[in-house]
Amino acid sequence: MQHNKRNIFSYLIQVFLLVSYFSFTALQVNAQEHGNHSHNEATHTATVDAHHGEETHGEEEVDAGKLIMEHIADAHDWHIATIGHTHVTVPLPIIIKDASGIKMFSSSKFEHGHAAYEGYKLAEGKIVAVNADGSENHEAHFYDLSITKNVASMFISVIVLCWIMFSVASSYSKNQGKAPKGLANLIEIGVLFIRDEVAKPSIGPKYHKFLPYLLTIFFFIFINNLFGLIPIFPGGANVTGNIAITLVLALFTFVVTSINGNKSYWGHIFMPPGVPKALWVLLVPIEIIGMLNKPIVLMIRLFANITAGHIIMLGFFSLIFIFGAMSEGLGLGVSVLSVAFTVFMNFLELLVAFLQAYVFTLLSALYFGSAVEEHHHEEHH
Repeated sequence: MQHNKRNIFSYLIQVFLLVSYFSFTALQVNAQEHGNHSHNEATHTATVDAHHGEETHGEEEVDAGKLIMEHIADAHDWHIATIGHTHVTVPLPIIIKDASGIKMFSSSKFEHGHAAYEGYKLAEGKIVAVNADGSENHEAHFYDLSITKNVASMFISVIVLCWIMFSVASSYSKNQGKAPKGLANLIEIGVLFIRDEVAKPSIGPKYHKFLPYLLTIFFFIFINNLFGLIPIFPGGANVTGNIAITLVLALFTFVVTSINGNKSYWGHIFMPPGVPKALWVLLVPIEIIGMLNKPIVLMIRLFANITAGHIIMLGFFSLIFIFGAMSEGLGLGVSVLSVAFTVFMNFLELLVAFLQAYVFTLLSALYFGSAVEEHHHEEHH
């Protein structure tokens, strides 16, 4: 038995070292290509000291911060892998509305930002209008309605989520009166948790009205958080780490809260009870700011926590080619620690994926509870 344990432990160590080596090799190639690309752009118009440029061509320093931001930012194509000098990507639809009408074409027409098409090109991940000579046209007015990486990832997550829920509903209808099994049992745990531990204590007797929204927002955030931790297609998109998406989710909660706010809720904001009317001019603005601050808190909390996790993991990987630029042996040694910390952070992010979905749902429920709560005030003598 002990011999088998030692063999298993030995195999794990070997696999871990192999992963570290391949991670170091892949990131070193990626860093070298990125450095070469930056070097070519910087020396495109320079012809002085060409021999010195050839000697330092492969030693160009890589901007790790820029690499990290490129990985967590949205994009108009879905990067799969880099094989040699070839980038394997999934092109996404480009949809532009301008004065001439709607233009639709594949993002592959831009050739990763090296070519213009239909009067537009990619510049630092964004679509910009260009003139005939290739210069940027700052006077052009257009709307970018393209299907980006984050949008495509949301479509995929919604399809997966609908498939899960319809499968669970079908399982319940076929096995009425029986205990759920498999996926249905797992989803039931999540539904009962949100109902009994979030909706009921936070909202009270009127929780039924808000339960569908709370379940939707919880599972949507949770599944997108999980997809963001998958390093290969169709995962890897930083959906809930995009502040525009968290803003929309927070606005949904704010609108639902405002629509369902009762007389007591709005009365506490615009006519604070038990306070002299002379002080209303001070308290009412504070109450309004507090009301508007709630969606801002929701937006920033989810965005910051998810983005921070991605940056930390990418930062550990960046250490590999930062030290590898100093020495190949040093980079290989650091890769072991980097992979170890990254694996640890990945497991920690699984917990964060659930916690952030739970916290967003809990805060939304608390806001709903404050909006529908009935306050009974004693008459003042």
